Amino acid sequence: MRGAVLHAPGDIRVEEREDPRIGAPTDAIIRLSATCVCGSDLWPYRGIDKVAEPAPMGHEYVGIVEEVGSAVRNVRKGQFVVGSFFASDNTCDICRAGYQSSCVRRVGVGANGAQAEYLRVPLADGTLVATPDVPPADLIPSYLAASDVLGTGWFGAVAAEVGPGKTVAVVGDGAVGLLAVLAARHLGAERVIAMSRHEPRQNLAREFGATDIVTERADDGVARIKELTGGLGADSVIEAVGTQESMMQAIRATRPGGHVGYVGVAHDVRLPGDELFFSHVHLHGGPAPVRRFLPELIELIGSRRIDPGKVFDLSLPLDQAAEAYRAMDERRAIKVLLQPEESDK
Repeated sequence: MRGAVLHAPGDIRVEEREDPRIGAPTDAIIRLSATCVCGSDLWPYRGIDKVAEPAPMGHEYVGIVEEVGSAVRNVRKGQFVVGSFFASDNTCDICRAGYQSSCVRRVGVGANGAQAEYLRVPLADGTLVATPDVPPADLIPSYLAASDVLGTGWFGAVAAEVGPGKTVAVVGDGAVGLLAVLAARHLGAERVIAMSRHEPRQNLAREFGATDIVTERADDGVARIKELTGGLGADSVIEAVGTQESMMQAIRATRPGGHVGYVGVAHDVRLPGDELFFSHVHLHGGPAPVRRFLPELIELIGSRRIDPGKVFDLSLPLDQAAEAYRAMDERRAIKVLLQPEESDK
C-alpha cells in the first residue's frame, strides 16, 4: 500500500509500505476513506520533535472495515467507522471514567501511520465507532474531524467547564481552536472570543459561532480579554496551542474561579507556582479522550446539526502529502484532507 513517511525534518515521502495484517484477535483492518495532516504532525516535520528513523505518519482516520480479528464483536466488515488517535479497550476503570486516552491498555494508533491506504487499529471493539450507515461523501470530512480535532476541541470546552451563559475565550486558531469555538457554542456559551490574526480563520471562527475576535497576543491579548469582560477575565478559556506563551496567556485571561481547558500538545511549558497559586484558576486537560465523545459527535454530524468538516480548506490526493505538509507549515491551509482513493497506483 501507499503511505506517508517522515524521513527527516521537512522530508515527507509517500512510498510503498507493507500492507497491514491482523496481529492480535482484537485488531481490525480498515480501508481509509479519508485521512489528514494534524497540527501536531508539524512538530516532528519542523524538527522540534526528533525523529531517529523514518516514521509512518498520521493518526486521524475514517474508513470501511475490511477485516476483523476473531475476538472483535462490536464492528464488522463493511461498516464505516470513526476511530481516535489512542486505541483503548473502553472497559477498564479509567475508560469507564471517561478518560480513554489514558486507558491502561492504550496504544498510539499513529505508530501505524494513518496517512495511508489501509490501517491496522488495535483494540477495535473499544476504539472504533460505526456510523448507522455508510455516509454520503459530503459528510466524510466531518466524521474525519471527529476522530481528533473536533473531539479535542470538544474536550477542551468540557475541561474548561463551558456552559450556558458563560464567556469563553479560545487561544489558538488552528483546527482544534476553531472547533473549540463550535463546541463552546453548542454547549451553550453566551459569548465566544476567538483569538486570531488571520482573516480566513477569523471568518471560519465567526461561522462556527464566535461573537468576538481578538487579534492581540500575549500580555496585549490578556489585556484585551479583560477589557471585554469588565476587567475580570473569561469564565472559561481553551488553550489549543501548547507553548509557554499560549498557556500563560490562557491562565492570565481567566477570571479567578474560572477554568482553563488545555488541549494543545505541550512543549516546554513551565508554570510559575506562585502566580498559579494566587490566580484561583482551575486547570484541566491533556490528550483528549475522543472516544468518550464519538457517539454524540457522530449523531450530531449525521443529523447535520454541526458541520466541522468546514475546517478542511484544502483536499489533496494522498500522493501529494508533501504539499499538504508544506501548505499547513506555511499557514496556507488550516487543515488538509488527504484522499487515499485518489493516490496513484
